[in-house]
Amino acid sequence: MPKITVDHSKCDGEGVCADVCPMNVYDIVGKKSQPNRADDCIGCMACVNSCPTQAITVEP
Repeated sequence: MPKITVDHSKCDGEGVCADVCPMNVYDIVGKKSQPNRADDCIGCMACVNSCPTQAITVEP
């Protein structure tokens, strides 16, 4: 399962990652992205590719 990291100092909380994730991994909590269902991640990288602030990394 991929390891998801969100750099909260970069995250603007717009929720693009939550909108594009096909597995609904992300929730926006306190204006920051939280990968609350990281176990469901399929490693498609949609969140990484769409994050406007490059706050998300996904490692295999």
